[in-house]
Amino acid sequence: MQHKKTKHIVCYSGGHSSALVAIEVVRKYGINNVVLLNHDINPNFEHSDIKRFKREVVDYLGLPITYANCLDISQPERLPNQFQVCMIAKAFKVGNGQPLCTNRLKTAPFYNWLNKNCTPGNAIIYYGFDNSEADRIARRQKIIHSLGYSSCYPLAEWKRTIHSTVEIGIKPPCTYAQFKHANCVGCLKAGRRHWYVVYCTRPDVWEEAKAAENYIGYTILPGESLESLEPLFDAMKTACIPASEHIPHQRFWADVAKFVKPNQREYWVQSTIFMPCECSV
Repeated sequence: MQHKKTKHIVCYSGGHSSALVAIEVVRKYGINNVVLLNHDINPNFEHSDIKRFKREVVDYLGLPITYANCLDISQPERLPNQFQVCMIAKAFKVGNGQPLCTNRLKTAPFYNWLNKNCTPGNAIIYYGFDNSEADRIARRQKIIHSLGYSSCYPLAEWKRTIHSTVEIGIKPPCTYAQFKHANCVGCLKAGRRHWYVVYCTRPDVWEEAKAAENYIGYTILPGESLESLEPLFDAMKTACIPASEHIPHQRFWADVAKFVKPNQREYWVQSTIFMPCECSV
């Protein structure tokens, strides 16, 4: 039985799944003792339509967003981006291979907020993983349990009352038209296809990422710099290869093989698979 003052903490990233979890939790428990916890992202790297989506969902629920931001910065435009935090540390990844930006922009602020505002054993933390993500659920359960808290995964464990925010008149972020996840533009967990979309649609982010690689002395993608990919991506763009993550993997690279000059074949072999940030699904 839950204590009457149990805190229900929804990891509210701005992704569609996290919004569904917020709705399910409020429908089950009401708004009292529910916290919609977000780690705000610099508006140049989080699309304005994701921010619109976050606002519309909280307006529907009648709850504010609680922010746990990097360095406790409250003004979004002053928040460091994923490249800046890596340049400060002079590394893209930490020892276990995880992108350092996730820790600096999300994980560390989350733990800091949790330590200041919650008591182990008296809070439940909710995530947007569904029943197709059993491995991610198991990993997250282990981490949260080690901190003394409980975790819950309504999209995998509860009888659903909603499957799309369209059902309540709220359109999901337009970014899903090109990207599979609501990650930062220029996600450091992403593979070639994400970076091809960035190359085509956000040349400013592309150039900042290249500058970060040059400054740090390491590459974002394994074994190849963004600069080295520019001839391929330019040829793909000229061949009108769609800038989208939604085309099936085999078909996408088959189209590249069909329409791009043979001297680029070494890049068709694989496309790095990536996962969304734990709180951005």
